[in-house]
Amino acid sequence: MLRRSSILLCVAVAALVALGLTMLTSTGAWVHGVEAPYFFLCKQASMAAVGLVMAVLVAQVSPELLRKYALLMLCISCVLLGLCFVPGIGVEVLGAKRWIHLPYLGQFQPSELSKVSVVIALAAWFARWQTEVHSCWRGFVMPGAMVAVPVMLIAVETDVGTALSLSVAVAAVLFCVGSRLLYIIPTAVTVMAGAAYYIRHNDNRWARILAWWDLEDPIHHSDQGMQQWRALLALGNGGPWGVGLGNGVEKFGTLTFAHIDFIFPVVGEELGLPFTLGVVFCYVLITVAGIGIAMQATTVFNRCLALGLTCVVVIPAMTNIAVTTAVIPNDGLPLPFVSFGGTSLIASLVAVGLLVGIHRRSQSDPAAEFPLQPKFRLPVRL
Repeated sequence: MLRRSSILLCVAVAALVALGLTMLTSTGAWVHGVEAPYFFLCKQASMAAVGLVMAVLVAQVSPELLRKYALLMLCISCVLLGLCFVPGIGVEVLGAKRWIHLPYLGQFQPSELSKVSVVIALAAWFARWQTEVHSCWRGFVMPGAMVAVPVMLIAVETDVGTALSLSVAVAAVLFCVGSRLLYIIPTAVTVMAGAAYYIRHNDNRWARILAWWDLEDPIHHSDQGMQQWRALLALGNGGPWGVGLGNGVEKFGTLTFAHIDFIFPVVGEELGLPFTLGVVFCYVLITVAGIGIAMQATTVFNRCLALGLTCVVVIPAMTNIAVTTAVIPNDGLPLPFVSFGGTSLIASLVAVGLLVGIHRRSQSDPAAEFPLQPKFRLPVRL
């Protein structure tokens, strides 16, 4: 099964992308303020094509080249994240400064691209200092400080969900590489305490938690808890087998952002339990395939990179499904490969391309043999 990890990965990703395009056909026509009924479908399909081409290209890139330019890619990501705060370049939507608009490139979200560059930089660091992963300075402080810069920039954009999910991915890589829990656990507790303090003193996010605690209260049905409440109604309306593709009612305006953050309840309403469980199963396959690729990797760099890329794809998916089913408070993370979002789709497909490239090289690289001494044939004289 491990030898077929790339096949499992590609099949699961293809199924999710196809489902996403199908659901955008159903939901995109009812988005307020958009006249073209298939605008989101056409744009997402074009981004899927671009992402597929980029995935094929990055699958051919050698690990040595990625290691060589890992720090440069991280610096470029930080610069792009900083441009979100520059007037005329940064684009603010609903109070969040997560997008930039550049000539010839259009509008995109740098935080999605920075997740890949952070993982590459972290893998390159541990490949360089693999003998000191247990030390405090080079095994935890330096790599932690290196990734803290983009994580903090993402958090300041008020994209706290992406910052927390990226932090969890970084922590997973640190733990699997061998960083000591003596350093990881206190830092994680401190970060969670700081996040809790920020949420408690942020009126908008604290109101979301209060609404999540009591979603059945009618006060929250038209306020902060409206999205999660309407999502639960959509899942309940769909029942086990759904009401049929295109026949959902919550997408008509009561469930806001049904084509982005809350597309999973629309899947449940229209296609039923088999497809919602199928979505979960696809992400399970991606997790198994990513871990399998990491286990078969022949170098520390490839192993860390495969693990980190798997985490940056799967952790936001887990968070989105948990939010849309009201397991955790509301947070604006899209569902990878399914939700509308060109930058997210391209970054996720690039991560898949890198994973396939790692697996291909792991299968083709021959096992290293121990050097043997030259053989001499000596005559035997009796």
